[in-house]
Amino acid sequence: MARRKKQLPETTAIIELDNVTKVYQTGSPALNGVSISIERGEFVFIVGDSGSGKSTLIKLLLRELTATSGTVRVMGTDLARLRHRKIPKFRRNLGVVFQDFRLLKDRNVYENVAFAQRIVETPNYEIKKNVPSILATVGLAGKYKAKPKQLSGGEQQRVALARALVNNPTILLADEPTGNLDPKNSWEIMKLLEEINDMGTTVVVVTHNREIVNAMQKRVITMKKGVVVSDEEMGVYIDEED
Repeated sequence: MARRKKQLPETTAIIELDNVTKVYQTGSPALNGVSISIERGEFVFIVGDSGSGKSTLIKLLLRELTATSGTVRVMGTDLARLRHRKIPKFRRNLGVVFQDFRLLKDRNVYENVAFAQRIVETPNYEIKKNVPSILATVGLAGKYKAKPKQLSGGEQQRVALARALVNNPTILLADEPTGNLDPKNSWEIMKLLEEINDMGTTVVVVTHNREIVNAMQKRVITMKKGVVVSDEEMGVYIDEED
């Protein structure tokens, strides 16, 4: 996978949240005064119990939501000021992997990955080169004709990962990427994410997988009830008591 050539602003932080609060209509804050700075090329775990604010954080980074107060900057862009028509272009620099794969069930592996390229109007001759290349990277070179129902859970997640990576994103957001996988496949996916990070992509992983977090010794941001309670380099999964 080729390294990207895009020029980013001088600041080394690629993701910045400055005193961010998000309040839903229910009135209780999903995030409350959160400040996080993630550098280009970092690998970061975000952990915490259900209701800690992790999913809201991901939605803010994707510009699916906007903050009630505070500032969210991604790749130097203040997302509150990002016009609606420019959101698709902004998202081209983000790769996203979800727990439930979200594959197109009526299309084969090749078409699932090619779909991400067609959305950004990649020429067909490039698609024919890029899709086989990324499928080989995730270990699915021989599965390009298979439909999702013919694949194991681990293979489906690899397809989802290939789709997220085929446009060479600057940032990869993985929301519980091993949540539906057995331990063997979970580790294989995490090794792939680590390899992708080694190529220069910033990787942010939301997870409940204590074993993986503790073993990989990456930066760990722990959230609870909408606030950051711990942010440690080479961290571990922390249990927070009420």
